[in-house]
Amino acid sequence: MPEKVLIIEDNDRNRKLVKILLEANKYEVIEAGTGEEALKYLQDNKPAVILLDIQLPNMDGITLAKILKSRDDTKSIPIIAVTAYAMKGDKERMLEAGCDAYVSKPIDTRQLPLIVADMIKRHET
Repeated sequence: MPEKVLIIEDNDRNRKLVKILLEANKYEVIEAGTGEEALKYLQDNKPAVILLDIQLPNMDGITLAKILKSRDDTKSIPIIAVTAYAMKGDKERMLEAGCDAYVSKPIDTRQLPLIVADMIKRHET
């Protein structure tokens, strides 16, 4: 059974690219365009890893990461922050918010599946 990866990304092109890339590496991909959609999905489902865009409408990724890491049902799910806004201090802010790893855009299509696999492996119970 393939591992589930939840992609939380509001940009359709970016989400589609990551989906194609991960499906090619045998992951089952679930998509959410907003933090609210992701929270709704996570009420009844637990993916192996979450790819979280930091720049989301309404609720930004840092706020969502803090929420997920504060909840008993989602705090153990590894979160990989994905952002194009790699300003000084951003990586630290994302890690402080509870993200387990950080990937900058444009995404390295060779590295992303390896990072996802590594994150799943490190968080297996």
